[in-house]
Order: sequence, then structure tokens, then C-alpha cells
Amino acid sequence: MPPPLSLPKPGLWRRTPPAIFPPILGLFGLGLGWREAAPAFGVPAAIGDMIVGAVALLYLFALGAFLAKPLRRAGGLLEEMRVLPGRAGLAAASLSLMLLAASLAPLAPVLAQGLAALAFGVHVALVVLLVYVLRAGPPEGRVVTPVFHLSFVGFIIGGVAANALGLPEIARLLLWAMIVPAAVIWAISARQLLRQFPPAPLRPLLAIHLAPASLFTIVAQGAGLGGMATAFGALAVVLAVALLASGRWLTEAGFSELWGAFTFPLVAFATEMILVSGGQGALGLIAGALLLAASGVVPLIAYRILKLWAQGTLAAKTNAAEA
Repeated sequence: MPPPLSLPKPGLWRRTPPAIFPPILGLFGLGLGWREAAPAFGVPAAIGDMIVGAVALLYLFALGAFLAKPLRRAGGLLEEMRVLPGRAGLAAASLSLMLLAASLAPLAPVLAQGLAALAFGVHVALVVLLVYVLRAGPPEGRVVTPVFHLSFVGFIIGGVAANALGLPEIARLLLWAMIVPAAVIWAISARQLLRQFPPAPLRPLLAIHLAPASLFTIVAQGAGLGGMATAFGALAVVLAVALLASGRWLTEAGFSELWGAFTFPLVAFATEMILVSGGQGALGLIAGALLLAASGVVPLIAYRILKLWAQGTLAAKTNAAEA
């Protein structure tokens, strides 16, 4: 009898899933949220700095592990873009680089400017690639999903970096430019919800709708646009209340890798509430409670998703491409 067929095992990091990046994006936001809590609540600024530093190391490791794939086979990026977890993960990877730039702005502004420009260029390239995949693919693959916010509205995170670098003019420009695509995605998604509810496994993605409103508030507040910050802050509260009321329905399918979609909207909303309230009054109490809740929920979700990566099951669950 011939010896049993033995298939070669994939090499190191040949199938690193992009799904590792949404929770890392949430962790970055958590660190920046604690930085904002320092002047608002009088907590030590070192808390935010330590979180940001630890997440930066985690992000660089994850980014190196992922880049091993396109360096071996660049065509794998097209395959990643054909599935929702891949699209969300690739967008979160470049947006995390923008938040890394915002994190470094107080410490190394020149380096932060370079990273912000690099992240912006990478995100533009990913959007172009996504448009190509959507146009070349079947019509059913062009359905608007909340993940579109990450790609087409994610540039607003550049406004966070711009404010941190003392460039409010750029932040205002990005804010005005991103309002239209966000409004279009919100409107189409609302019409879709009125016609048909998404299947239970995809419902966690609906939480992403909260992120643009919260980020618009953060950027507007930092750029000196108080009226706009108030308006988008009110919208974010409405969306957050709707999501909270639908919590059991959103999580009906149980934990999955898509729960990464809960992380960055939660920390963005908590940070928005801190900035708007200044840590004062009833809103300040709510903001503090939200930050504490995010400090428990976001690391737990990140741990469970990254554990799936370490166990080798996350790539299969998210249909990640292989180099």
C-alpha cells in the first residue's frame, strides 16, 4: 500500500485573518478614551499612555503577521475584500494606524505626521481596491452593509489625528467630506432594516452605525465646532439607546468573531460623552460609567477573538485568504 497522503502544513502566518484588527482598533480607542478621562475626571494620565503603548506593540505584531501574506502573494488582498470579515479587518488595520499616529502626536509629532499620511494613503488604496472588487463581483455582493462605514467614512479618524497634531483645518475638511457618505449609508441601511432584518450572525455589525456619529462629535469638538458636536452627539445618543434596547436581539446568535464590531463604537461613544460633558454633571457620570464598562467589555472581546487566532480557528471562521 502507498503511504498515506501527507499535505504540507501552511507556513508561518500564511493565513493570518484580518479579523484580528477590529478589536485592536477598539483597544486603541480605549487607550485614547482614558487619555481624555485624565483632565475630565482627574485620573492619572499614565493609564491611557500604558494602554496605548501596550496596544501599539500588539498592533505592530499583528500587522507584521498579516503583512507576511501579501508579501508572499499580493492577490490574496482581493480575496480578503470579497468577504465581510476581510473588508472590515483590512479597513480596521489602516484605521488603527491612524489612531497610532494620534497616540504618538503628543510624544513624537513628526513621526505621527508621517504615520498619519501613510495610513491615509493606505486607506485610500484599500477603498480603491474595494470599489474594484465590488464592480467586478456579482450584484448580490454590492449590498450596502454597516462595514461600508469603515471603508468610506473611516477617513474621519484622520480628523482625530489632525486635531491631536494641532491641524484643526484638516479635521474640519475631513468632517465635512465624510458627512455625505455616512448619511447615504445610514439611509440605505435604515431602508434595508424596514424591509428585512439581517440574519442573527450578522446583527453585531449594526453596532458600527454608532461609530461615525461618535467620531463626528469627537472631531467637531476638537476642531472648535461646538454646534455640530452637539448635533452629532445627540444623534449618537439616539443610536446608542436603540442599540442598547436591541442588545438581546443583536447578540442572539451568541459570541462570534463579528463581535469585534462592538468594540470601537463603544469606546468612541464613551470618549464622545467624556468630551461633551467634560466629566461634569449627570452626563459626566454616564460617561465615566461607559468608559468603565468599555474597559471590561472591549478587552474581553479582544481576548476571545485573539484566542481564536492563536488556536488557529479564526482564519477558517472568517474565510481568510491563504498565501
